[in-house]
Amino acid sequence: MDKERLHSAIIDALNAAKNLAVNAANQARETATDKESIAENKYDTFGLEASYLAHGQAKRVAEYEQAISCYNEMGILNNPGSTIESGMLVLLEDESGSEQYLFLGPAAGGLKFRFDNIEITLITPASPLGQKLTGHCVADEIERQNKVYEIMAVY
Repeated sequence: MDKERLHSAIIDALNAAKNLAVNAANQARETATDKESIAENKYDTFGLEASYLAHGQAKRVAEYEQAISCYNEMGILNNPGSTIESGMLVLLEDESGSEQYLFLGPAAGGLKFRFDNIEITLITPASPLGQKLTGHCVADEIERQNKVYEIMAVY
């Protein structure tokens, strides 16, 4: 596993998500300030709702910028230790043989992206799953949502 390429793919995925949020924020801001959005009576809240949406999207942009900064500052673990910690890619397999790749990182939990034809989900150590995985090693089993998963590999 080329961890430097993986790190770059994470940054690229975060930048792509940030760009989508920037576009959504700009569109919501334009809608909120459009002359068609001016309230015609006290019950006409379209412009107000659009401004709330623009504010929310702007907060998403800031969160993605913070996540990008966190991942840029994070070191790359090329020689993982025996137990799972932040900066590691983990392969889980459930009882039916379904596999799931998770990257334990500092921010942006829940973001999914493709890398080398596999889907990877970012999780954080603070998440319930991140807490369960931290400190475990290959061949350990964890339970999540009434399913048992085996840790197949750690990169």
